[in-house]
Amino acid sequence: MRQRGKRRLDLDDRGAFVLPRAVVEARSGDARDVGANQSSRPARVGVIYGGPSPEHDVSVLSGLQAVHALVHAPGVGSVRSLYWSKSGDWYEVQAATEAAGFVEGVPSNAVRLRLISGPGGGFVRPASGLRAREDHLELDAVLVCCHGGPGEDGTLQGALDLTGVPYSGPTAMGAALGMDKLAFGALVIYAGMPALPRVPLSEDGEEPGFAPPYILKPRFGGSSIGIEVVSDFDTARARLKANSHLRRGAILEPYEAEMFDLQLAIRSWPELQLSAIERPLRTRGGGEILGYEDKYVGSEGMTSAPRELPAQIAPELEQRIRLLAPEVASLVGLRGVARLDFLSDGEDVFINEINTIPGSLSHYLWVDPRLPFTSLMLDLLAEAIQRPAAAYSSVGSDGSALRLAGSIASKLG
Repeated sequence: MRQRGKRRLDLDDRGAFVLPRAVVEARSGDARDVGANQSSRPARVGVIYGGPSPEHDVSVLSGLQAVHALVHAPGVGSVRSLYWSKSGDWYEVQAATEAAGFVEGVPSNAVRLRLISGPGGGFVRPASGLRAREDHLELDAVLVCCHGGPGEDGTLQGALDLTGVPYSGPTAMGAALGMDKLAFGALVIYAGMPALPRVPLSEDGEEPGFAPPYILKPRFGGSSIGIEVVSDFDTARARLKANSHLRRGAILEPYEAEMFDLQLAIRSWPELQLSAIERPLRTRGGGEILGYEDKYVGSEGMTSAPRELPAQIAPELEQRIRLLAPEVASLVGLRGVARLDFLSDGEDVFINEINTIPGSLSHYLWVDPRLPFTSLMLDLLAEAIQRPAAAYSSVGSDGSALRLAGSIASKLG
């Protein structure tokens, strides 16, 4: 097996890349010197986006924004644009590719890749007529911009753990917990934090212990797709077959018409930090709940969605949210940048969901404090290298159980 280049880069005391020309964007947006190291190697990074998910298109937009920003980022030597198709195949596309190139599927400039596990694993270009041997993509870290589905439920994270490629965002366990609305809600309540009750829904299940109307949600999925308000329990059960997003599981929770959404972003690197609080406004979809159209259908996606930012709420309510957010972060082992969603009637506040890989990484929420998009991307990559998501160990497996085992046949009776 051929030797691969070292992953570790020189980092400053914040965990940011030490750059050849030593200029980075500060949080204020101004340039600052972080201490030059002319011998430092520029970072080799990849951006993963797409995937077999209902949120595929939004993921492509987030990924392309990250690719275009990192191409010009100081300290980054190369950027690989890694596209995960709707069918689950992997490709590398040219970094300058625009969103229109994905409308019909895989862009015409795409080169097929394989993702392999094990020591020395990662992304590989298979051998072809032009390449006698497979070509391993040398990457110091990858930025994960996949929303929903296997890109955010721990599947991709587990696969990357097996390859040894450092990646941004939640761990496999953190991603799985964030995607499971029932498990997340139960954990929040168990920890003594405020949340509305949630119960699983099945065709032969019993009515919940709270009165209708209900919010009906996919148990596994993003915060916007497949969510409905239903007037009674029989309607909820009937929707199990009609709504394709509910096939893997569904939950019910009480619908409170006076409740509105509040959300903020929280990141774990270089230190735990909260964004401004946003109150999204429901004008596009015109529905009873904040839906996919409200959030993402617009010329600039979430950036152009109607909102109050910062939210015009009572100081006491804002303080309560800012106290709860770090508690949630600690509870789920936050890694990367997440969006925390709350429900409130203006006085009380309830924890709703955590979005562990939010659209465009929720950059639009960082208005106070201001955080340049490129700085957010570089910090995510620095954390990927400095704080690996997983480290496996076989300590304790010393062969004792095998030596004392006897014959397997005797154990089968």
